[in-house]
Amino acid sequence: MAPASRKVAPTAEQSAASNGGDTRQNGRKAVATANGKGHRNRVDPNDTAGGERAGLSLGISIAVLGFLGLAASLAASPSQKHVGLAQPGTYAVCSAGGPSIYTVDNDNSRVACISIAKNRIQAVGSLGQSIRLLGHVTKFSSAVPLKGHIRFKWYTSSFITNLLQGSPQFHLPVHYIPPGAIVIPGISDSHAHILEFGATQQLPLEGTKSVEETVARVRNFEALENDPILRGRPIILQSKDCHALWVSSAALKPSLPLPDEVEGGVIVRDQNNQPTGVLLDNAQDLLKQPKLTQEDLLRRFKVTVREAHKHGLTSIHDAGLDPISLEFFHSQAEKAPLPIRIYGMKYFNETVGYSPGSYPIDLPEKRLSIRSMKIFADGALRTGGAALYEPYADNPSTSGFMRIEKSLLYDVIPKFLSNGWQVNVHAIGDKANGIILDVFESALKGINVTALRPRLEHAQMMTKEDMVRLGKLGVIASVQPTHAISDMWYAEDRLGPVRVKQLYAFRSIIDSGARITLGSDFPVEAINPLSGFYAAITRLSLEGTSPHGPQGWFPEERLTREEALRGMTIDPAYASFTESELGSLEVGKLADFVVLSADIMSIPENEIMATKVLATAIDGDVVYGKL
Repeated sequence: MAPASRKVAPTAEQSAASNGGDTRQNGRKAVATANGKGHRNRVDPNDTAGGERAGLSLGISIAVLGFLGLAASLAASPSQKHVGLAQPGTYAVCSAGGPSIYTVDNDNSRVACISIAKNRIQAVGSLGQSIRLLGHVTKFSSAVPLKGHIRFKWYTSSFITNLLQGSPQFHLPVHYIPPGAIVIPGISDSHAHILEFGATQQLPLEGTKSVEETVARVRNFEALENDPILRGRPIILQSKDCHALWVSSAALKPSLPLPDEVEGGVIVRDQNNQPTGVLLDNAQDLLKQPKLTQEDLLRRFKVTVREAHKHGLTSIHDAGLDPISLEFFHSQAEKAPLPIRIYGMKYFNETVGYSPGSYPIDLPEKRLSIRSMKIFADGALRTGGAALYEPYADNPSTSGFMRIEKSLLYDVIPKFLSNGWQVNVHAIGDKANGIILDVFESALKGINVTALRPRLEHAQMMTKEDMVRLGKLGVIASVQPTHAISDMWYAEDRLGPVRVKQLYAFRSIIDSGARITLGSDFPVEAINPLSGFYAAITRLSLEGTSPHGPQGWFPEERLTREEALRGMTIDPAYASFTESELGSLEVGKLADFVVLSADIMSIPENEIMATKVLATAIDGDVVYGKL
């Protein structure tokens, strides 16, 4: 039989916590007590009477010292804003080992605790501050055992008591992150392709190094071999950057005959001038493909969401929604809130011209916003389609090409901007970026750029003069650091030793006064945002190598860790007009956050990619892992 009561001396951790509001719980859930600490119940749950006496005895024994410690903590802490009262669903996430929560506020502050009620952050600071601000505590009443924890009942001021028609109980579950772990705001990918990623997971061809290896992988694909509908049918393969198609003769046949030339695209032909099945950029639109069903789209969406949550993504900027995907996401949002926040860019169809249709739409409660237009200026560097001022060093016969007429850009971009659309333009080569900046400079005269926030998607290669102009105009550079470490191995051969210095010049862009925002362009690159973080601060391959050695490829263009973290949190929020709601852990903002197993802001660079996501939360709900 359990004893009626037990005297428990406070541990060193508990004593220390009274000054900072933190107690080590080794990742276990605790419940906030009067002195701002989490405390495990030491009562035998089978002894009801003894449990009550022990709980009351424990509560009385710590009450006086606890309130003194809480008062000292609150008096020494800066004043904090707060929202509302403690309510069901309120909990705190705390670090027992010091301030390990990166808020990414204007001061890049670090704190020990954040408290969440419903879907918003209610308090930021120490656990003591959370109790004070959430509970409006004025008088301690009693301690009651509750399923292995201690629950405290609080009396509040008469005003609040009357408001709530009784003495409310203030019950604050506290989740302590493991030692060495950190909390950061929810991660946002500023440039990605949601449904396309889901499609690539059906038959991933990443890593194949030859035609023979690719054909072998397709031939051995179980679904293709066993499905009676697909067996022996036309095959369509797309490059990882989505700028090229490789199709079988059977797949190409329904689209024949093809035109001799395609504006903004290339039909690769053999020595007999016959199509080889390789179609670049706008030429891809010539291929007639089966229409995707809603089931196809939903399957792809679920695959992407699962992987996104697993890697800490809470928001994705989808960089190109066609009419089918637009309708799909809209219909999904009308049924229920989407499982991840989506900021959509509507594809601009140059054959139609200015035609905004029924968009933009803004459904924040459904986690969907579509208010930007995506325009393609040129092709890709890898396929030789990026528009350059001078010919390619490894192919002097071409300087790439523009995918859209300059006159059309001058016509439609001002119209979209003047009607409140954000305009996001895919621009890779220095010529393409220069032309788009010319158009933006003309269109933005007399217009509040902060209200419109135009973006250069990729902004891979720019002259020094255009980098300066980018900052002066207030145009956002949406960049992908993993592209840099993918392209660094062939970039100098393609561009030469002088122009290659203009490629992926992230530091120069920031120093120009421009704002950057980071993305991956998945499925072109890995969906894991830590890959982009690592690439931005090291400019090294994942193996720690580069053409310029272990210091990184053009190391003077590296970002700091603080800049990289902001580039995947608050900067994407600004680029999608949501910085007042998302992007940092501040009072009143939506409770999107991620728990990482290690402190990526301080650990050695070669340990960053071993970091795991322990939990991903959207609107305060844990959608991956656990607290």
